[in-house]
Amino acid sequence: MKNTALTAEHEALGAKIVEFAGYKMPIQYHSIRAEHLRVRNTVGIFDVSHMGEFIVTGPDREKFLHYATVNDVIAMTPGQVQYNCMCKPDGGIVDDLLVYKFADHMMVVVNAANLDKDWKWLNSVVRGDVKLENKSDDFSLLALQGRHAADILKTMTRTDLTKIKYYHFEEGEVLGHKAIISRTGYTGEDGFELYIGNDAAVPIWRAILEAGKPYQIEPIGLGARDSLRLEMKMCLYGNDIDETTNPLEAGLGWITKLAKADFVGKSAIEKVKNAGLTRKLVAIEVEGSAFPRQHYPIEDVNGNKIGEVTSGTVSPVLNKGIALGYVPVAMSEIGTVLAITCHGKPVPAKIVKPPFYQRPY
Repeated sequence: MKNTALTAEHEALGAKIVEFAGYKMPIQYHSIRAEHLRVRNTVGIFDVSHMGEFIVTGPDREKFLHYATVNDVIAMTPGQVQYNCMCKPDGGIVDDLLVYKFADHMMVVVNAANLDKDWKWLNSVVRGDVKLENKSDDFSLLALQGRHAADILKTMTRTDLTKIKYYHFEEGEVLGHKAIISRTGYTGEDGFELYIGNDAAVPIWRAILEAGKPYQIEPIGLGARDSLRLEMKMCLYGNDIDETTNPLEAGLGWITKLAKADFVGKSAIEKVKNAGLTRKLVAIEVEGSAFPRQHYPIEDVNGNKIGEVTSGTVSPVLNKGIALGYVPVAMSEIGTVLAITCHGKPVPAKIVKPPFYQRPY
């Protein structure tokens, strides 16, 4: 297993370490529920240095990424971050990702578990005068998430954080170290992701924990990262989306620009749209304290299996089970009554409007 620049810090803090995407990563430090609520109520800091970063240069860089992904890369302006995904020719999702537009290059940020696959895929569809560089090992990535994230970060940078809009970034410094400061995250809270050199990871991590003490900051593991994103109905690759799902049925039609002249998977996705979707990813609330887990059956009111859970947990904010899953389009309306079989017993559930959580600020 590979270490991040912060592995020793996590071990010193008593984190439970697991293997994830080939890295030693902290799944939790104390309690997933407590860490989840810390981010919701004040602020938390994540090490997500296992994520992949590809740098794309050359005069055709934007045209290439415009072709390789479903969203409108050409429309981006410098300093903007774009949520996007890559599809295969059959419309199946290779990965969801972020695209960063700099003045003279682009950066593609991919999921850690798909890093090697994504690198090979992008190289297989490359066109035009472009150069791809895999810089994943050169970056450490910290995610400072929660309503007090800006209060903490502004004490250690001269960058005016108030000028960074959601899904935008600035190049600046944090504690004198070069940093890409991005107002993004995977929690639904306000916050920043800091792309920094590996040598800067430990001093910045420690300084953030120290500066965050008045806000009761805590280090947060991957367990709470998963439950936080699920409360927001943010897809997790390998659970809610994969190469057998297309963007439209996954609720990603808002990033799929079929008006583009051409992109990988366009014709297949258009066929799906014209024929009509057969299934749809929906948000489901479960009655009582049942814990819906991945692959648990979703049934209609007559006990017929109509799908299965792709992601599930007990929401620490709502104190009830929540889940995502694909169901037939005819049964995907908000308010539809269903059941999820938990430990062999059908538990009443219903489809709700996402997200499950709305931040109060």
